[in-house]
Amino acid sequence: MFRIAALVTAVVILAGASPSPAAAEDKTITVFAAASMKNALDEIDAAYTAKTGVKFSVSYAASSVLARQIEQGAPADIFVSADTDWMDYAIARKTINESTRVNLLGNSIVLIAPKDSKVDNVTIAQGFDLAKLAGDGRIATGDVKSVPVGKYAKAALEKLGAWQAAEPKFAMAESVRGALTLVARGEAVLGIVYATDAKVEPGVKIVGTFPADSHPAIIYPVAATTTAKGESSDYLAFLRSTAAKTILEKYGFKFLISPTT
Repeated sequence: MFRIAALVTAVVILAGASPSPAAAEDKTITVFAAASMKNALDEIDAAYTAKTGVKFSVSYAASSVLARQIEQGAPADIFVSADTDWMDYAIARKTINESTRVNLLGNSIVLIAPKDSKVDNVTIAQGFDLAKLAGDGRIATGDVKSVPVGKYAKAALEKLGAWQAAEPKFAMAESVRGALTLVARGEAVLGIVYATDAKVEPGVKIVGTFPADSHPAIIYPVAATTTAKGESSDYLAFLRSTAAKTILEKYGFKFLISPTT
């Protein structure tokens, strides 16, 4: 009897020592990130997984879509927005832990064309005629009413006096990567995307860069949600690290803070 009791006790102890399915799930961080972050963030997440064993579930889309999904209760631990407006929107709706917010990255917007296009070396300045440059073709960017790259594009074109004539030629995409694809496939003769997106798509070429003072500063804030798992704080710290900075700068992002480690 004593031997049977001891065996039962040992089984109970071993069972208690095994991680539960719920505990195993806690080793996954769910990230909602702006579409333009995909290549760089995939590499950062792989580096973090190699270092810690923590895995990732990442949803890439327009910041507007992600902020609204979080508002509607979608399970996310981290939000990376391509502009401050949508992070402010999420904070106002109490879905973001504001104390964790960091304005981490900067970017620039560029004019792109298909790689075999005859358009090249466009000077983008006051009076620049985008409509004439596009001819009978379409111009792709993100939805100017909600998608950050589209909002930046419209602001720049309005300041340069090019928006009114060019507006009818625009094809509005659901995200910056959607706009990038339209140009790469030749379905749009021109596009306005982030410099970082143009850098990772071999089907397009940069034909001009918008002056930084023609649009609001392009800032990517990152923060934890109010329902974030405990592991999220260490991940946010990693995003501020020298290792992350090296990866992000390789893809063309501007690191706006001093790295922590």
